[in-house]
Amino acid sequence: MSQVPIAPGPDSHAGGEEELVILTAEHPGFLDVEYRQRRNRIARTALDYVAGSAVPDVEYTESEHGVWREVWKHLRELHVRHACREYLEGAENVRLPSDRIPQLEEINRTLAAHGRFRLAPVAGLVSGRMFLSYLARHTFLSTQYIRHHSVPLYTPEPDVVHELVGHVPTFAHPAFVETTVILGEAAVRAHDEATIAQIARLYWYTLEFGVVEERGALKAAGAGLLSSFGELGRFRTAPELVPFDAEVAAKTPYDPTDYQAKLFVSPSFEAMTSGIVRYLERLA
Repeated sequence: MSQVPIAPGPDSHAGGEEELVILTAEHPGFLDVEYRQRRNRIARTALDYVAGSAVPDVEYTESEHGVWREVWKHLRELHVRHACREYLEGAENVRLPSDRIPQLEEINRTLAAHGRFRLAPVAGLVSGRMFLSYLARHTFLSTQYIRHHSVPLYTPEPDVVHELVGHVPTFAHPAFVETTVILGEAAVRAHDEATIAQIARLYWYTLEFGVVEERGALKAAGAGLLSSFGELGRFRTAPELVPFDAEVAAKTPYDPTDYQAKLFVSPSFEAMTSGIVRYLERLA
């Protein structure tokens, strides 16, 4: 739900170019000047974007398409085994290509046939209030860069793999869309940051890392699980699995930089959605 920070000004440079994106020393691309320049150019495109217009294409390199293909090679079978029914139905509706990174505007044209959701580019970090409030307007703020090629199955922050593989299929399924918009509308109504934080945590433990039961088996419903080879391979055994309680989830801190230590399990997708609605009604 959060992205890598954007620099406040042009004081630092990567290879002589204005550095818009701040990468920490632990980031796989920190020492790769070409990668940092690439991230800056993509960030500039997003910063120059005019809301409501067509999303500009990013001319992805063959190396970047190769990272996308490598991720898909590992995730395809995991989705068949571990993804919840609603996600798989949405994925069938959008049919993301596995051989290349699709453009955001291309995705928008596909989503237009399945509802009102669309993607808009974002350069980096946005507040929880901003991110969630856009959901109420049926708009998902999406990054366009892809993770560093040296570790194709790992990313320290949401990238285009996470956005498209994890989230886009959910925007082509009515139950997911309804839940997404409900959370966004709650953020619009919120009057203080403490309430926003509760909604953000509830979003995190459901639409990012939610787990549901289907016919006695645990299935991944959250985009953070469904876009991560590592998380999807361990979500049934490694984290602490607890019954979903919206009030508890909304008060439980999370670490976005590491594997999740705790996941909330709902008896069904419908039960997860109902729990969210009941909690938000009380919150209002």
